[in-house]
Amino acid sequence: MIRLMKTALAFLFVTMFYSGVANAQATRTWVSGVGDDVNPCSRTAPCKTFAGAISKTAAGGEINCLDPGGFGAITITKSITIDCTGTFGSILASLTTGVIVNALSTDIVNLRGLMIEGAGNGTNGIRVIQAGAVHIQKTVIRGFRGATAGAHNGIIINNSTGVPEVDVVDTLIEDNGGVAGAAGVLIKPSGAGGAKVTLNRVQILNNQVGVSIDGDVSTGPIDVAIRNSEMSGNAAQGFNSLSPNGADSLVRVMITESTASNNAGNGIQSVGQRSTVRVGESIATGNGGVGLQANNSGILQSYGDNYTDGNTGGANVGVTPATPN
Repeated sequence: MIRLMKTALAFLFVTMFYSGVANAQATRTWVSGVGDDVNPCSRTAPCKTFAGAISKTAAGGEINCLDPGGFGAITITKSITIDCTGTFGSILASLTTGVIVNALSTDIVNLRGLMIEGAGNGTNGIRVIQAGAVHIQKTVIRGFRGATAGAHNGIIINNSTGVPEVDVVDTLIEDNGGVAGAAGVLIKPSGAGGAKVTLNRVQILNNQVGVSIDGDVSTGPIDVAIRNSEMSGNAAQGFNSLSPNGADSLVRVMITESTASNNAGNGIQSVGQRSTVRVGESIATGNGGVGLQANNSGILQSYGDNYTDGNTGGANVGVTPATPN
């Protein structure tokens, strides 16, 4: 009898062990255009969608694309890397948001080599609600357009707590907006939220506003660095920073080696007493408004090495010299 009980317990242990192994999350998973989400998402048995793969990927793990395909919208709630560099990893997000990041304030999310397509009516390309850091590289975000207020942005950062770091590098953001307040990149935390954003080698073309910072509904600090980037052909401003009141976010922006051209409104503007924008080695030309403009007590400082000719409204309004250390 004792021997029989021991045998039964051993069998139960082995069954539970292998069941746990079967259900364990992998450090790396794979998606394929011919995959299936019932698969374990291994290289030889890939999943069909990002949503299917992330449920089988451990926190801090990586999802890769085996071949070109449309892998669906995804909500990210943990540290993860999605890397489709070298393949055509697409997200078609008609009437929805392509990627929602709503993770812990310590989580790190990496997005590389993606095509995020809004099909002319998508809500947002990438929405950052909460994270420690979000790194976006070699990605195309386009076609998020419509008439719904507060939506239709290429990237929107609208966290209500914390100060996430969002870096965008070697990326194209185009044809987003269609409604006032929308932008290629909209930085609009709320509550006590702030943001730390870097744009490097980013093309932001034919959106509503190119880059828009709205510090009017938050109190956390917003720090933005834009380098070697282009904000052109947008339906309003190329770059707009707004933080008008003493209780609003303290917004600090540095723009260097960048271009704001052929926008219907001003090239680069700073609005409100809590907004400070500094510009160096940059070009603002061919805009329907002013090249560089500060108004409503906003601060816009130039290092004196910018080119601001050919704007319909004039070169500069309210600009003051910046003093290098």
